[in-house]
Amino acid sequence: MERRGLSLAEIQEVPKNSLILLVGPPGAGKSTFCHQVVLNSVASERPVIFVTTEQGPSEIIGLLREKGLGEPSPGAVSFVDAFTETVGLSCTQRPDTVCANCVDLNSISIATTRLQERMGQRGILLAFDSLTSPYLFSGGEIVKFMRLFLSRFAAEGNSVVALVDEGSGKSEDLVAMMSIADGVIKMEIEEDKRLLNVVKHPKVRPTRIEVPMTPSIGIEAYVPDPSMTRQFVQAMLREDEAWMRREVGDFVNLFWPTLAHWSGMLWDPKRFPMMTYELNKEDPRYMMRESKASFPWQMRLLLKLAPKDFSKVKEMKKASKLGIPYIKMAHFERSGVVEYLEDLSRTDEHYFRVYESSDCWGFENIGATMASHLPPLFAGSYKGIESEERNWNAVETKCIGLGDPYCEFKVVPGEIDELKDSLEKDASVIERIHDRLMDRLLGFLLDGKPPVERPRLGSDVQLHAVWHAMGSALSSERYRMAQRMGGAKSGKEVGERLMDAGLNEDGAIKRVIDFMNYCKVGKITLVETIRLEGNCESLCMKFFTPKPEEPSCYFTTGFLNGLFSAVKNQHVRETRCIAAGDPYCEWEIA
Repeated sequence: MERRGLSLAEIQEVPKNSLILLVGPPGAGKSTFCHQVVLNSVASERPVIFVTTEQGPSEIIGLLREKGLGEPSPGAVSFVDAFTETVGLSCTQRPDTVCANCVDLNSISIATTRLQERMGQRGILLAFDSLTSPYLFSGGEIVKFMRLFLSRFAAEGNSVVALVDEGSGKSEDLVAMMSIADGVIKMEIEEDKRLLNVVKHPKVRPTRIEVPMTPSIGIEAYVPDPSMTRQFVQAMLREDEAWMRREVGDFVNLFWPTLAHWSGMLWDPKRFPMMTYELNKEDPRYMMRESKASFPWQMRLLLKLAPKDFSKVKEMKKASKLGIPYIKMAHFERSGVVEYLEDLSRTDEHYFRVYESSDCWGFENIGATMASHLPPLFAGSYKGIESEERNWNAVETKCIGLGDPYCEFKVVPGEIDELKDSLEKDASVIERIHDRLMDRLLGFLLDGKPPVERPRLGSDVQLHAVWHAMGSALSSERYRMAQRMGGAKSGKEVGERLMDAGLNEDGAIKRVIDFMNYCKVGKITLVETIRLEGNCESLCMKFFTPKPEEPSCYFTTGFLNGLFSAVKNQHVRETRCIAAGDPYCEWEIA
């Protein structure tokens, strides 16, 4: 007979000699569950080893303190930091912290064993948040790691709670992981609540628990620099192609931001695309609603002529002829050739066609819609321009990625039922996209083939389109983590493929540096350090935040670190950054 009335607290007590696996999509509450398990262990004076692969130990301690952690006794919580070094940051060994690397599962085993030996006892809780990161580097090897290390660690009188994202890998690997675990709790989100399904458990019969939740996308403070906004709009009006970067110009080969975007998608194929959509919708909404006063007079006049309500087809047609909301900008930044489809549109349902979309070009017949830039920008613009702010949304209805000859999207004031399904991607689709990106990149590195070409618009896009693909100025910490780890994986894979192709270490590094210069990422040089002038990624932070920031080249640092770790067994760390007020970005190699 099934037990009823089971509480959340009961399943947050992990039995000894047990490995409990938490499974669910990103955002389902797995980390929150794990943090509560850790707090319970600290409260009962049970020592904890926390393996972190998606944040640094200081961030974890901060989150635990937000949830009620006081000042733990010495040795109460120790860390295996498998995040910091992986993404090219500096990991400091301390009595309570041992450094490891997500790329190397053996390093995680050794670091955990070292901490266990220091503690000199059993009954330890091992919290592993999460297995997704090392899985995306090592694939099916994670199953062997669970069987040979995590299960053995639990069997020695300890407890293990490990997290893994559902949908981030092959279904057969997830089934194998669940079969190894002593307990499996599947977590999911349904409207305004989290559902916890206890699939199996050493102490509890299968059951289901509902927990209320407050959804959040995670957009941080949006603080554009008014003077930079004015200069940017002026540059667009006069079609200045070298406003911010006089030496290399303000256009970047679209392959680079595309690689950054889809590398981040590897880490979070369910939540990352929705975060990107909301970020890209918020930018034009804020610009049109809050920053109009900083626009030059020509742009203010244009907006004055624009309709104050975009419901009717005739008003949308009028706006489109003026190049509003984004048709003129799309032309300038070369993100696509856009036309309004008057015959297809009707009141409160408008259709636009895009030729040579920068999001979708090169992904013909990939099996999914691809656009993440123009549709939400149009929606956000209408929301910001209209006198009565309505929640406009946009979704692709045709796409090169689906085999269509061009892309189309519809824009409506209100929710779109199919939007979420259109944005989210299955792991198999992400894998196909990643493989195509790697093939095109290696085609350039080994054979000199251009990674992308468009017949009318060429291969480049303006910095504004680059920033919307890389997204770091407005993004949440989760988004930045996906960029860091995605960059590390892509850089590592490129390095491994170049070495497999027979290149020597210096030759492999030189080809990638040459590729970054070809893409006009900035002006990059390699001597004793890596120096990048005019870095397209950090300029985003300079544009959006007038105050100096810490180094913020999340994708670039991850990519370089993955490359050097694969080719030379070295790591890179960003020591200077344009976003922090330095004249260039620079990484030391160690």
